[in-house]
Amino acid sequence: MARHLITSAIPYINGIKHLGNLIGSQLPADLFARYMRARGHEVLFLCATDEHGTPAELAAAKAGKPVAEYCAEMHTVQAKIAQGFRLSFDHFGRSSSRQNHALTQHFAGRLADAGLITEVSERQVYSNEDGRFLPDRYIEGTCPNCGYDKARGDQCENCTKQLEPTDLIDARSAVSGSTDLEVRETKHLYLRQSSLKDELDQWIDSKTDWPVLTTSIAKKWLHDGDGLRDRGITRDLDWGIPVRKGDEVWPGMEEKVFYVWFDAPIEYIACAREWADAHGKAETDWQRWWRVDKGADDVRYTQFMGKDNVPFHTLSFPATLIGSGEPWKMVDHLKSFNYLNYDGGQFSTSQGRGIFMDQALELLPADYWRWWLLSHAPESSDSEFTWENFQTSVNKDLADVLGNFISRITKFCRSKFGEAVPEGGELGAEEIALIKELSERCARYERLMEEIEVRKSAQELRAIWVLGNEYLQTVAPWSTIKTDPEKAAMQTRVGLNLAHLYGVLSAPFLPDASASILGGLHVQQAEWPKDMSTFMSRLQPGHVFSVPEVLFAKVTDEERELWQQRFAGVRSQ
Repeated sequence: MARHLITSAIPYINGIKHLGNLIGSQLPADLFARYMRARGHEVLFLCATDEHGTPAELAAAKAGKPVAEYCAEMHTVQAKIAQGFRLSFDHFGRSSSRQNHALTQHFAGRLADAGLITEVSERQVYSNEDGRFLPDRYIEGTCPNCGYDKARGDQCENCTKQLEPTDLIDARSAVSGSTDLEVRETKHLYLRQSSLKDELDQWIDSKTDWPVLTTSIAKKWLHDGDGLRDRGITRDLDWGIPVRKGDEVWPGMEEKVFYVWFDAPIEYIACAREWADAHGKAETDWQRWWRVDKGADDVRYTQFMGKDNVPFHTLSFPATLIGSGEPWKMVDHLKSFNYLNYDGGQFSTSQGRGIFMDQALELLPADYWRWWLLSHAPESSDSEFTWENFQTSVNKDLADVLGNFISRITKFCRSKFGEAVPEGGELGAEEIALIKELSERCARYERLMEEIEVRKSAQELRAIWVLGNEYLQTVAPWSTIKTDPEKAAMQTRVGLNLAHLYGVLSAPFLPDASASILGGLHVQQAEWPKDMSTFMSRLQPGHVFSVPEVLFAKVTDEERELWQQRFAGVRSQ
């Protein structure tokens, strides 16, 4: 048994997320966590809401609520939606937690003691109309590198280039749209991550199994132009983690908070501490996941995120951990995703474009969305959600292949043999060949799941479902029973064991359908197949079952057209 620490990029608190956010981190992380648990490994799967910074302040102001109250309410909303999508977090934390306050201040103190934090007098953009300093991401303009006209002051979403607000052409306030901006002097703390450039470069070079997408973005930030630059870690805001040097006051920084990018990744660690505290566990119980000197040396740590989060997770957060001089667990594998686009455009939370997670669950149960998103995960390139493709995938993959198989074999058995596994007959050449191919495909499926090849894993799982339909079509027990009832009984028994297999193998992708299949088959304890021949005889003659409800209803043309029209506009925020 191995130990797997799994984290998903933490979603912003400012509103309900869209399907692009879901497939970009949380859903594939859940797939991996469920698979690793199914294989008997010890898993700690963590996520949280990212609650600090101007986005939270502005969203709260728009809602007419104090920011702390707004964040608490939205955390509850996001947690409920996560449950709706069956995201199996061991803990869904909050970056505003007291645990994250303490850890963020601790890291800042360690970095200061190591000489890796410097105080910088800088000129920062102030909006006269808004009456406030504007954080980098709340200044918009045209990217000097690629010409994208909605680049933010910290980074261009289009070309991923790291920017300063003063780099932007025709800069404006993203809060009010005002161009009445001026530059004022203020003091901030900077993390001297440039001094760790060589160490970070060597560390990234050692990650030979990382996706090209991940390493190419990290290398770009390390080497393009002036290379890795020092980064401000404080902001002139009211809401956030107060700047302290460990437990001590930081002179001159009393009115400032840590910049959200600095405290948000530290929440991964704090979330484990929240988990331990919530379950009455000891300090050592979370430390054994995060401190190499406290037992985390045998942990494999995997992170999931969209490509826009890669620079902070491959450079800035590792710089924080390395720079602390303490033995923190570093990430072993970082799985990054491209973007999921929506029907000819882009999903966007800030602009309300696309279908959002709460809306999706109002239309159809979670498994429909889980299957489409995972089987179309934007791994090697961006992918696009269209209603036509969604309808085709649901109807052909879920209804016609998996759902149809489960329905056919259970209903046939009930009508000819009753609701118990029939006895009689010996396996023939078709069954032996089937078990051999199942064994080979299952091994391939396991390898792809372990390598986090999400789309290929879905394709392999579907191919395993197809084998069952092809087997039934070939041996046709409904015909065999007319001349050889015992052989038909054996074929039906094989079919029911296939249904059992599908219930187990499909669980990481389709937890609800899997539960329905296994519940209908009266399987109390799902166990992953170790030997296919043995597994395919697990349901012995006389084992009682019930015909499950229809697993998947088809999406009709009328529904598809209605949904296309409904979600063609822009959602009001």
